[in-house]
Amino acid sequence: MSYHVFTRTFWKDNPEWPDGREPCLGKKHTIAERVETEDEARRLCREYNATHPPGRLSRKAEYEET
Repeated sequence: MSYHVFTRTFWKDNPEWPDGREPCLGKKHTIAERVETEDEARRLCREYNATHPPGRLSRKAEYEET
């Protein structure tokens, strides 16, 4: 088993929605194409999220099994 680690946003700008944001999963941006363990994938996500503020559109790192 391996894991793909990436970032994406969870909102998009839309002035007609409350707070000007509409729920929307953004395009995935790869941090690591393939890591071998789930622990490594979690570590990469924690490191990214600890050093990159999510901002208005809530960009965060996550992973998926590949």
